[in-house]
Formats: sequence, C-alpha cells, structure tokens
Amino acid sequence: MSRIRLPLINPSQITPEEVWASRRTWLKQAGLGALALGAGGLPVSAALAGTGPYAGRRDPKYVVTDKLTSEKDVSSYNNFYEFGSGKQDPAKYAGKMQTQPWSVVVEGEVAKPRTFDIDDLLKLAPLEERVYRMRCVEAWSMVIPWEGYSLSTLLKQVEPTSKAKYVEFVTAVQPKNMPGFYEHIIDWPYVEGLRIDEAMHPLTFLVFGVYGKKLPNPNGAPVKVSVPWKYGFKSGKSLVKIRLVEQRPLTSWVKIAPTEYGFFANVNPNVPHPRWSQATERRIGDGFFAPRVKTLMFNGYGDQVASMYSGMDLRRNF
Repeated sequence: MSRIRLPLINPSQITPEEVWASRRTWLKQAGLGALALGAGGLPVSAALAGTGPYAGRRDPKYVVTDKLTSEKDVSSYNNFYEFGSGKQDPAKYAGKMQTQPWSVVVEGEVAKPRTFDIDDLLKLAPLEERVYRMRCVEAWSMVIPWEGYSLSTLLKQVEPTSKAKYVEFVTAVQPKNMPGFYEHIIDWPYVEGLRIDEAMHPLTFLVFGVYGKKLPNPNGAPVKVSVPWKYGFKSGKSLVKIRLVEQRPLTSWVKIAPTEYGFFANVNPNVPHPRWSQATERRIGDGFFAPRVKTLMFNGYGDQVASMYSGMDLRRNF
C-alpha cells in the first residue's frame, strides 16, 4: 500500500469523529468492521496500518504475535491518577482535559532548547505503527498498536550535551479538568524519568495515536511516551516538559513508595511487588478467569535491551 500523504491542514485540527468515520468505512469494505468497533481477540495480522491521518507504516521489527487488546479496553481501562485512582476513572473524566493548544518544552542539558507545539512534533518524522506489549505493575497487561516515532528523533533535535545523563518527563496539570488532582495521591505534577541510554533506545516511543486514530485523552493525549520493557508507570502521559539533566530525577512513585516502585522498573518476574507476585499476568480482554500468562523478562524485549543492564543487580535496582 502506498504512503498516504497528510492533508495540508495541521494534524491536530482533524477531529476524531472524521477519523473514526473514514476508518470504519474502510474496514467494513475490507470485512474487518469488528476490529474498528473494538472486538477483541483478533490476531495482530488483522490490524492494518495506513488507514487514517494518525496511522503509520507498520514497522515489521516491532510486531508481536500476541492478539491485540480491543480498542475499547485500551481506551477504557487505564491508570491515569490525574483523573482518579480507579481504572475506569480516566474514561469517565478525561474528556474535560484541554489538549488544544498544546506544547512540549524540551530543556536542560541541551545545546538547543526549544518549545514544540503538537503540530511541530507531528511533522518531525513519519508516524510508524508499532505493536507493543505493555505491562502494568498490578500484574495486568495489554497488546497495543501505538502510532508515533522513537523519542530519540525528538531528542536529537535539541542536541543533548555530555552532561545529559537522565531524561525527566513532566506531565500536564489542569486542576479544573482533573478531579484526581484533589485526591493528593501524588505531589503533582507527575514526574518520571529514564537514563539517557534508555531514552535514546529505538524502542522508546513517542506516541500520538492508537488504532490509526488520534490518541484518546484517557491514554495520555495528545502525546505520551511508551517504554515497553518497563512497567506502565514509567510511560508518562500528556507530556508538557522534557528535561535532560545530570542527576537522577526524583520520580513520583519513587518519592511516594520507594520500596514498591523503583526507578528502573524493568519488567522482572523474579522480583515480586511487596503485595503481589509479578511471575504471571492477566491479559485484559481475556476474561477475569482466563489462564494467566507467564511474565517475560523485560516484557519479552530482552534481546533488545538486556545489554543496557549488564552487571547490574536487577533485584536491588528494581
């Protein structure tokens, strides 16, 4: 299939309804309407790229054989504490979040600090579709077709200096639109971080869409980061600032519960959470009583990322 050129309007001005309508029509013609309507259990090969403004070219290096989590489950079962601690709270309340206009500041130990609006970010590189396993520390997981490009593409634009050892991610705070803000679970804003080598790794993905459509608010619109070999809390949503720093940042969950949520947070079945095992996981959409799935070291991405942790005690550096 040939590459579809984007319209000559800013991508952020394209409404989700138009994307949905065009994609559903196309999929019905192909006999795959159930996928667009969120039916679970379809194999990865049934998800087609290149059908909407937020759909990217499928990269064969980043496709897993696991069945996709349904679109409905991806957008309705989340951790996004800005909207509440319940898994359905983001779907209930995130619609009020304002995502236009939107900008992301990239600063710190860089030669060319810059503020990017969302359209600047979308124009930096062609979008790719990558099917990633995503694993939550509460022992549930999903398989999601994200649309975006490697975070390194953005970081190279600002030219990190030799002092840039870590990358800190800061997420949006909109008290009037985020009821979870008043629960005071976290000292807002939500902060996460990676080592610079982790951030520059090609697997670390800047996400703008899912299932070929604009990223929904409950998933971290308009832009989030995805780090598939780590537990989900490392993948910051609704980013407004990226800072390159020399010292390891104090991240939100490490600040709240350092014995439960470590800075590295690599998926490791051999390191149990203090309150539950991480040896197995429940795939969302398979049913609560379905057999649990064995958790894979580094979430199955060990061949790509294990060398970054050579010589480290992964029980102590959890």
